[in-house]
Amino acid sequence: MSKRIKEEIAIIILAAGKSTRMKSEVPKVLHKLCGRPMLGYVLDLVASLKPAQAVAVLGHKQELVRKFVPSGIKIAIQKKLIGTADAVKVGLAALKGFKGTVLILYGDIPLLKNQTIKKLLDYHLQNNADVTLLTAQLKEPFGYGRIMRDKYSGICGIVEEKDADEVQKDIKEINTGIMAFKKDKLSANLGTIRPNNQKKEYYLTDIIEILAKKNCLVEGLKIKDAQEALGINTRAELAKANAIIQKTINDKLMQDGITIIDPASTFINFGTKIGKDTVIYPFTVIERDVKIGKRCFVGPFAHLRDGVRLGDDVTAGNFIEMVRSRIGAKTFVKHFSYLGDSSVGANVNIGAGTVTANFDGQNKNSTVIKDNVNIGSDTVIVAPVKIGRSAITGAGTVVTKNIPDKTVVVGVPGRILRKR
Repeated sequence: MSKRIKEEIAIIILAAGKSTRMKSEVPKVLHKLCGRPMLGYVLDLVASLKPAQAVAVLGHKQELVRKFVPSGIKIAIQKKLIGTADAVKVGLAALKGFKGTVLILYGDIPLLKNQTIKKLLDYHLQNNADVTLLTAQLKEPFGYGRIMRDKYSGICGIVEEKDADEVQKDIKEINTGIMAFKKDKLSANLGTIRPNNQKKEYYLTDIIEILAKKNCLVEGLKIKDAQEALGINTRAELAKANAIIQKTINDKLMQDGITIIDPASTFINFGTKIGKDTVIYPFTVIERDVKIGKRCFVGPFAHLRDGVRLGDDVTAGNFIEMVRSRIGAKTFVKHFSYLGDSSVGANVNIGAGTVTANFDGQNKNSTVIKDNVNIGSDTVIVAPVKIGRSAITGAGTVVTKNIPDKTVVVGVPGRILRKR
């Protein structure tokens, strides 16, 4: 899009809804996809479009949702959740003085790509349309509003699933909900929408029939990949969207020089940083805020939780769990171990079955393991504690006190056997 077009765009993000069909107390737009609230993906799209103005319409538990809305986006509150038309009306009130195109996006449609929305906006502006809909063709359109066309194939309305008759339900072209309006046409006609449907809500989709009857220019652009327009209303749809985003994440990592042995069984959260030539084995889960260096080996059956940092050439092997831990270069953590709140140096060997006991019932305590340490199998390290450089613990040792450099410690509780 040209600079001129960008300056004429304002965006309203509808994010007021509950999680009724998800049967959840969490606001729908805060349900996570690959470790990130779905709203975050929509906000990324908004930022990439560089609109002149943007407003997020919040409602249900808005105090939780607004924490995720960046400062550059205005917030408007829909006090009563009485439909999308009312939500847009609330959003428009925050766009006083704006003239141009208003784009409607939804906080629960997180898969849309920048290129798709740019095409919609370009099509809308080039055709000087009063409104342009993003539509999709679905083999099984259950749950979506159907696009109604007149005998000339022009769009003349939208009927929601719950209000559709059997003939209308057979229509395969659906409304994605994404619309671009001339602001003056939107503002002038919103007030004419009436709650004449089963749920007594004000549907934004009703404005299409209103505009068509006034001989306004109603256009539609069919999306090539209908998956982009997947709206999330149920846990099943959440899982489907999660799988799509996970594939995108894994594909991008592999393009960047990371080996993922079996992408289908590898779960990596959004924002994870991984260095080149690292190998991720199957059944590995990598959560948010994790950074992995170059030439590492992770898994199989590894679980790296938030705050983990692996240096270069680290092996984090099978059946291990780490959280809030920093692991130095060329360190081996190969089998059946748990490291929590730990700072581990370089060239350390963590024996099989090692556990950091980091929680005392009230606080999470830290463990520090210096360079070149050899931790024997089944060692339990009771934090807070420090293990000095080049120290060794014998198999089955329970470390309860700081260990000096170059010391061999054995027993329960650990005691100094000798200096190295």
